[in-house]
This record gives sequence, C-alpha cells and structure tokens, in this order.
Amino acid sequence: MLRLTEVTEDNWLAVASLSVKDHQKKYLAPAIGILARGYVYRNCNARIFVIENDSVPVGLALVREFTEEPLGYELQQFMIDQQYQGRGYGSLALQLILEELRKENHFDHVEVCVKREDTAAIHVYEKLGFVDSGYIDEEVPDSVNLICYLSGNGGGL
Repeated sequence: MLRLTEVTEDNWLAVASLSVKDHQKKYLAPAIGILARGYVYRNCNARIFVIENDSVPVGLALVREFTEEPLGYELQQFMIDQQYQGRGYGSLALQLILEELRKENHFDHVEVCVKREDTAAIHVYEKLGFVDSGYIDEEVPDSVNLICYLSGNGGGL
C-alpha cells in the first residue's frame, strides 16, 4: 500500500539512494540533493515526503511554501525510483500529496515547474488537474509552470 512518510534516522540512507533513469537525471536533483534542498528551504516550511510502498521507499517529493506573493505551495522536486516506475506510483503519490495539502488548507493552489520536453511528467500532472498557469520564468524559458487549485474538486480527485 502506497503512503507518505517522513525522512527518519532509519530510512534516510535508503531514501538518499533512490534514483531515476539516466535520461531523467537532467530534470531533477539526485535524491541526496532533494534532501539537502529540504534543509535549505526550511524557512519556507519545506517538507520532504517519502513515498513508501509496504514500508519500502520508492520515491520522494519536496514541497515548500512561497513566502512572497502569490502565496502558495510549490512542488519543487518529485521522483519515483527507476525500478518502481511504470506501476502507477507517480500518479498515486501525487494524489496523496495533493490530499495532504488540501487537509493542511494553508493555500488554495500548488505550482510546479517542468521542462517542456519532459512530456511524461507533464502528462502525470495534467492527469491530476494541473494546468498551464501562463507564467513564464525568464530563468527557465524552456519550462512550463503548472498550477493545481486545491479547493473544490480540483486536482483531478
């Protein structure tokens, strides 16, 4: 059964060893880098979600809060380990993350920036209710900024 947990003394080494396929490595930080970003963004209420299946880490995600307008959540990093891809874990985990953020109810939306060429990731996000926000970040013009509204029945749930 898929669930979200925290990074602990007992699981951090297994979490740090998660990795994606070689062609996906240009899209996100390595697992140890995601863990480090969680620490760096601690003043933005950053959280690392460990994605587990039957107590085995299969992925992780980093969510932080925007501290400047527009206030909201940012899904900054999201990965499923290469050996667990293709099993629907990405969609299920993203659904769990959106449910967790809805329960928190701090903000009405979550945003994610994805390279345009990463069509597989864009497909997963769109399947769960993310749409193009129309914002173009000058620092990453080859990316699309997607937004998912958490109120109502948004997020594809």
